[in-house]
Amino acid sequence: MTPHVEMLKRTHRKLDEEIRVEQKGAAADRLRVERLKKRKLAVKDRLHRLVDLYEHGKI
Repeated sequence: MTPHVEMLKRTHRKLDEEIRVEQKGAAADRLRVERLKKRKLAVKDRLHRLVDLYEHGKI
């Protein structure tokens, strides 16, 4: 895979961990969790599009 794909995978894992940590806290910030989840979904979408392009030889 490309370095960009690897970077997106790392970002996705980091966001997942941030969400988990935030949700464990006694005073979880729901707005922050929601924003992190939206960012995580956007990263996942970009990752899937990039992998799809890579697999079909378009990049």
